[in-house]
Formats: sequence, structure tokens, C-alpha cells
Amino acid sequence: MTKNRDIEKLIALARAARKRAYAPYSRYAVGAAVLAKSGKVYTGCNIENAAYPSGLCAERVAIFKAVSEGERELVAMVVVTSNLGSPCGACRQVFSEFADDEAIIVLASARGKRRKTYRMREILPDRFGARDLQRKPSV
Repeated sequence: MTKNRDIEKLIALARAARKRAYAPYSRYAVGAAVLAKSGKVYTGCNIENAAYPSGLCAERVAIFKAVSEGERELVAMVVVTSNLGSPCGACRQVFSEFADDEAIIVLASARGKRRKTYRMREILPDRFGARDLQRKPSV
């Protein structure tokens, strides 16, 4: 179970990561922090590109950093925006690859104490995953 002090630490780290966002086009800075089962934390910020599809969301930057360091089990993710913006579908799907149904997702405001908390099962119900690929296809 993720403790409240863990969430507070993740929020602080995601807020700091948000300050490093490269968002010259949308001007919508996002910071993220993920907590691995190992206890290690990985952060990310959104990185835009003039060729728009080439940019990457803060959530996936943080998740990919964790995975590139050998993590395979994530237990929490915090996303900090100016208006409690929620992760896009691609970020939800990527997080679900490494998180179980009970993993926590917290949306927090850049300033103040506004926040929303979800479980993976709530933010991406009926998710598609590895278990779906293990079935033998019917012809």
C-alpha cells in the first residue's frame, strides 16, 4: 500500500519535473513521477517537438525511465498540471503494462492542494494487456 507520505513526495518531485518541461507550442507543462515496487522513484516532463507527433508526454518519459533502469512493477503515478489534466489514453495504456489494477494514479495541481486519486482499474477499465495476447486466436 502506498503511504500518504509517499504520495506527498511524488507530488513534490512531479512539480519539480514540471518546471523542466519543454512545451513551447502548447505552453502546457506537465510533470510526472512514478513509484516502482522497489521503492525507487522516476520523474519525467513533457517534451514537445515542432513535428508534433515526435513529442512525448511526461507520464511516458517517467515510465520509460523506470523500465530502462530495470523496473517492471509500478505501484503509483502522480501527474502535475495547472488544471488537474488527466493522462492521455496512450499514457494510461503504457502505465497499465507495468501496474496492476490497484496501482494509484494521482492528479495534482501545480499550485495549491487540489487533487484527484484513482486506481488503475478506474482510469482504464477493461484494459488490454499481455493476458489478452496469450489466448489462442480463433479462426
